[in-house]
Amino acid sequence: MSNEIQSPESVGMSSQRLGRIDTAMQRYIDDGTVRGISTMVMRKGKVVHAGQFGHRDAEAGLEITPDTIFRIYSMTKPIVSTALMLLHEESLFQLEDPVAKYLPKFGATQVLYADGSLAPQARPMEIRELLMHTSGLTYDFMEDTPVGQLYREARIMNDATRTLEEVIDALAEIPLASQPGSRWHYSVGIDVAARLIEVLSGQSLGSFLKERIFDPLGMVDTGFSVADSNLNRLSAMYGLPDLIGRDHTGTRLVEAAIGGFNERIDVSDTYPTGTPDVFSRGGLGLFSTIGDFASFAQMLLNGGRLDGARIIGRKTLELMHANHLPSELLPWQLLGRDNPGLGFGLGSRVMMDVAASAGPGSVGEYGWAGAAKTYYWVDPAEDLVGLFMSQYMTGVELPDRAMRSLTYQAIDD
Repeated sequence: MSNEIQSPESVGMSSQRLGRIDTAMQRYIDDGTVRGISTMVMRKGKVVHAGQFGHRDAEAGLEITPDTIFRIYSMTKPIVSTALMLLHEESLFQLEDPVAKYLPKFGATQVLYADGSLAPQARPMEIRELLMHTSGLTYDFMEDTPVGQLYREARIMNDATRTLEEVIDALAEIPLASQPGSRWHYSVGIDVAARLIEVLSGQSLGSFLKERIFDPLGMVDTGFSVADSNLNRLSAMYGLPDLIGRDHTGTRLVEAAIGGFNERIDVSDTYPTGTPDVFSRGGLGLFSTIGDFASFAQMLLNGGRLDGARIIGRKTLELMHANHLPSELLPWQLLGRDNPGLGFGLGSRVMMDVAASAGPGSVGEYGWAGAAKTYYWVDPAEDLVGLFMSQYMTGVELPDRAMRSLTYQAIDD
């Protein structure tokens, strides 16, 4: 896929109005909200905007460039979810299959209630629930369940010296935070899905992703490591160090003030650059560039094909990006915040009601974000892809929200 910028007018967008993205992003740099930002907009298969603002390494004076490498944290999830569905297309599993059919230790995993009592699973956790975040699993930064503390004690999320297999084996020994299917709860479910990929394919997760997604799409800078020769392109991380020390994902920072915290943070212990044979995960762990991820997103928008390479079937993607949550689990809540108008598919959120979402978009639009403030969305109705990448661990009111509004206001057809 070519990343050469084309005329916005050729695809029904306004150059003048797209220019507002540059003004707004530079304002975030100038006022100290964030150190560096990279943005991209594609419509009808053409790149019509690409911008770089600020620094990837402020101390060294290195600016953000189109090939800057980012830790994409939870934007790993849609890639791994897509990878698992490649095996569904080969009929190696069914979505309603019990997880324990392939990972037997989960058959004995109990549920821990708030009063301290334990109970067996009322019904077995299903594979689709891993991707929907309704499996009963949780994250170690969640405060609404005692299971989060057990995750912290077992170092489920912050031990990069254990393999994916070792982490998932340890996870199966810890009780669930809720009965499978009973609530939407952001979780390590897609890490379990990643382990399923290894078991079902007989390959390591990294090898499977490289062979089936990254190489066919030309995603040369995407993987669970960064070569020594490319470390100069890796963006530094900035944010609020004391909270990063408590939670490697940074998500707990929603409790902090928004913006203005731009101290450099060393996250190499929990997100290492050089141990892909050990540190590979489903819910985080990938490094990527905005151009690489744009290829993945455009492939999704194209119905599973890019530049002649068929990655996944169109009907499989339609299944993935339909809402799978029953009405009683809506609106789903993340970190104490409701998400009205949004459903959830197999690995990504899905737009159901534009007005309820309180922002521009289209029914059927989907995407996801990463803890270090990376974000993408795909809008099939408008034949549009938007991407925002940065590396900072502060706040929840993100420049990427402005990026969405600024993109949609530039549509001129």
